[in-house]
Amino acid sequence: MSFKVLLLDGVDPVCANIFKERGIQADQPGKLSPEELNSQISNYDGMVVRSATTVTPELLEKATNMKVIGRAGVGVDNIDIKAATTKGILVMNTPDGNTISTAEHTCGMIIALARNIPTSVATVKNGGWDRKKYMGSEVFGKKLGIVGLGKIGSEVAKRMQSFGMEVFAYDPFTTKEHASDMNIELVDIDELLGNVDFLSVHTPLTEKTKGLVSLKNADKLKKGIRLVNCARGGIYEEADLPKLIDDGIVGGVALDVYSQEPPNEELYKVLEHPGIICTPHLGASTEEAQEKVAEQIASQMSDALENKNYKGSLNGKSISLLTNEEVQPYLQLAEKLGAMAVQLSPEHASSLEFEYSGDCTKFADVLTDGILKGMLSNYVEDSVNLINARYFADERGFSIKEILSSKGKTFNDLVTIRFAEGSEYRSISAAVFGENDYRIVQIDKYGIELRLEGDIILYQNQDMPGMLASVSGALAQQQINIGALGLGRTEKGSNAITALTVDKKLDDTELDVINKLEGIQHVRYVSFS
Repeated sequence: MSFKVLLLDGVDPVCANIFKERGIQADQPGKLSPEELNSQISNYDGMVVRSATTVTPELLEKATNMKVIGRAGVGVDNIDIKAATTKGILVMNTPDGNTISTAEHTCGMIIALARNIPTSVATVKNGGWDRKKYMGSEVFGKKLGIVGLGKIGSEVAKRMQSFGMEVFAYDPFTTKEHASDMNIELVDIDELLGNVDFLSVHTPLTEKTKGLVSLKNADKLKKGIRLVNCARGGIYEEADLPKLIDDGIVGGVALDVYSQEPPNEELYKVLEHPGIICTPHLGASTEEAQEKVAEQIASQMSDALENKNYKGSLNGKSISLLTNEEVQPYLQLAEKLGAMAVQLSPEHASSLEFEYSGDCTKFADVLTDGILKGMLSNYVEDSVNLINARYFADERGFSIKEILSSKGKTFNDLVTIRFAEGSEYRSISAAVFGENDYRIVQIDKYGIELRLEGDIILYQNQDMPGMLASVSGALAQQQINIGALGLGRTEKGSNAITALTVDKKLDDTELDVINKLEGIQHVRYVSFS
């Protein structure tokens, strides 16, 4: 069978050469208008894109012969993976191709900040010669903070250690042993912000990372800290950066990514500040990287079209599961349970135990993938899916143990996660109750019923009158409404566990009011929103 592939977004010519060598026709027409793309897409079995083309559900509806879409690079934000999966179309990327280029660009930004290279270059080119004005500082002996110790963050650390920098990192999923092997000290995020001289982020943009540095938390920053972002726009609050620099809180900023690309007029005004170095998303823009990802994606797609190998697939397992309705509820349960587990587990835990009982044991392999996907999705820079979740867990030094029990316990099918020593909560168990109805049924020794949805306050308390009233009263004073309630205890007068689902997302200040109540302990906030 002969295949045809459409190459878009100026992908490196080596891509077409690889396809040709494999006997696959590769057309590279240059830039196509949306109308031209819509009219031609049905002629192709595969398509290669970079970041310029957006693959929408509407485009996929017209891609009647499409079998595989390849992203020559890492990020797949421009591809609707869910829509592609629904239509049975494989989506692939090349997660390793840009690692070195992005790490090197980050290191270059650090040096450029330290030595005022861009501004001094501009001065000399304009006829100036003010050496004192551009006095820099050595990076030797300075402290570098890294948020996210994945592939790129680790490569940055390795290179800057060679410059004599002391490296600290925040990554709740990297074990202390793994970090120690790289001679990196793991610290919490506040300690990182308050102690390092340079900060580089290598994490996705999520609710937790958005605005990681802003005027709101300026008091947490070490005075003069220099900021680098070659990961995702918006991790630093861009509009606040000029004032942070002018007030002497931040010593300089280097950005390669932005909340809007290309920047709008308002953002360009921010970037005019002389204390901000900015490049047009060049992290992966090297000849070597573009050639590497083009070669990799062509080889991967050729293998997939010939049904030889599916390496690099982001949704291959998901596609196979679409035809198995029996596994779907358990997979949804696993991902939700993982999302809760990560918010209860102690940071840098080195081991986890997953137990499956009842009929769901036959899906144990994919359920473990689902739990890990739920745990890692908001913390790993790359796209996490059922295919690569274990890889990212292994990369961070996780040890995972699976236990299968064919006999159901109180519930016919039960999924349990047990945490490592040091956790306030040691285990959580959940079951499927019905369509889109997934519930926690036990936390530690406490039987409790709690739907895995919304925003939840979880705490332990002494089993005595008035405890619930004190918490609900504290919430009422802050205009926070309770939507659902779950209670559990082992016996009268012992400790009890309470879970309250509230109608809004809570910040640390609102949660701190609950923490200060007498008789309340182990307060944890879990959000699915």
